[in-house]
Amino acid sequence: MVPMKAAILFQSLTGNTRKAGELIAGNLQQEGWGITTVSPMKQLDMAALQNADVVIIGTWVHGLFVVGQAPFGLGTISHLPALKGKLAATFCTFALNPGTTLDKLDKAVSFVGAEVIGGLALHRSKLEAHSEEFAARLVANIPVRA
Repeated sequence: MVPMKAAILFQSLTGNTRKAGELIAGNLQQEGWGITTVSPMKQLDMAALQNADVVIIGTWVHGLFVVGQAPFGLGTISHLPALKGKLAATFCTFALNPGTTLDKLDKAVSFVGAEVIGGLALHRSKLEAHSEEFAARLVANIPVRA
C-alpha cells in the first residue's frame, strides 16, 4: 500500500492554528501518512502542494464574540493555485463560537477547485484532542491507495 501524503497550510495569528496544523501532521504520521509541508499559506511550497494527495487548510475564526464569525484570510485562500483534482479538508481554531466559519472556509477552498471532504472546528483549549479527532476522521474517510 502506498501511504497518503498531505500538505497542511494554515493562517495563524497567535500560534494556535499553527500548533493545530503541527499536531494534525504528527497524528497523520502516526497513521503512516507522509507530510509534504506544514506551512503558512503565504509561504506556499508549490512542489509540496503538488506532491500531496490531500490538502489540509486551517485558519482562525475572526469576528465579534458570537456574531459575524468568519475564517481569517479568505483573500489568501482565493489566491491559492488551482487545486483541481485534490482532496481537501479544513479546520478552524476558535475561542468562543465558530459560527458558520467552516462552511465559509469549505466554500472558499471549493472555489479554488478542491473536493472538500469535511472539516472540524478545534477549540483552542482542546487542540490536542481535537487535532487527534480531525486526523482520525480524515484517515477513516480517505481510502488507502493500493
